[in-house]
Amino acid sequence: MPKKTKSASPTSSSTTLALSDLHIHLSALEKEHQSLLKQIKRKRTELNNFVEQMRSLATEIFQKATPSFKKMADLDQEIHALFNEIFTTRKFGKQTKKSIESLYLNLQMTGIISPKSAHEEDEEDSELDELFENPEAEENETNRNRHQYWDSQQEIQSTSASRTEDSRKIRQTFLKLAEIFHPDKVQDSETHKSHTEIMKEINKAYQEGDLARLLEIERQHQLGETIDNSSEDDVTRRCTNLEKQNEILKTQYEKLKQELRLAKNTPEGAMVSDSRKAAKQGIDSTGIMLKQLESQINIIADIRDFIKDFREQKITIKDFLAGPPSLRSMREEMMEELLEEMMEEFGGVIIF
Repeated sequence: MPKKTKSASPTSSSTTLALSDLHIHLSALEKEHQSLLKQIKRKRTELNNFVEQMRSLATEIFQKATPSFKKMADLDQEIHALFNEIFTTRKFGKQTKKSIESLYLNLQMTGIISPKSAHEEDEEDSELDELFENPEAEENETNRNRHQYWDSQQEIQSTSASRTEDSRKIRQTFLKLAEIFHPDKVQDSETHKSHTEIMKEINKAYQEGDLARLLEIERQHQLGETIDNSSEDDVTRRCTNLEKQNEILKTQYEKLKQELRLAKNTPEGAMVSDSRKAAKQGIDSTGIMLKQLESQINIIADIRDFIKDFREQKITIKDFLAGPPSLRSMREEMMEELLEEMMEEFGGVIIF
């Protein structure tokens, strides 16, 4: 008999030890779960705030800059109309005509005016193409565009597949919770009222794609179930469920980080970041941008007047081909900046 008592003791001890380990593991999983929920909530709030700042800044810039953009668009149309009138009403030698076309195309290529054909005659358009023909560059550009296209397609497909999987999980969890908490499935008025409020939360989380919140509602429901903490099977089942949920939450957290990173890398996101930095230094970045726009408008207006003077034959062909004074001053400034950069690279000393 004593031998039997001794042999039973280790078995009882090992069961207690196994349960103890499971309880420790369960406690760690629950802490990790709560930590992930907090991280997701913070990251979602950060993403929503950043997107709202992007919208707000874009709206502000649009409202303030619209009159300036309208002026630039009107000037752009005027310049194209002036060149069209020059080409159709004045006669030039072949070389002079090519030089004027080159000047016109240069204004387009530098972004001062919008791209547009000098005129619609196929023969003359082909002459313009010949002036700037570079088959090797075109081939390189085509290859580069092709690579960019495939890279973007792969990124889109990867993102799309990821979102489809997330949508599937969200829908599955939503349907499961709707089956549990639908108010029409209960008769008791108090339970009906409670389930109605829970369903509001479930619907809100589903509409916002908040998988973390749906999982938390599911977990709260599971905690309300009768689970025997002394049962190894029950504790193991809870650990397994938590492990699965935590993996899903980790994936969601990484997705939110990626969305925020992508938002910050957009032109609009970069504007928000620059605006924040400027605001810390007491600088009105929007005001500076509007001043820059006004400066550009003045330059384009000078170019318009210069072309108008040529149309009215107030300046010679030689002066016209030399380009507008505003453009010449811009070139001089660019050369000065280039020289300054060279001086810095060579330690401030250039040996001739």
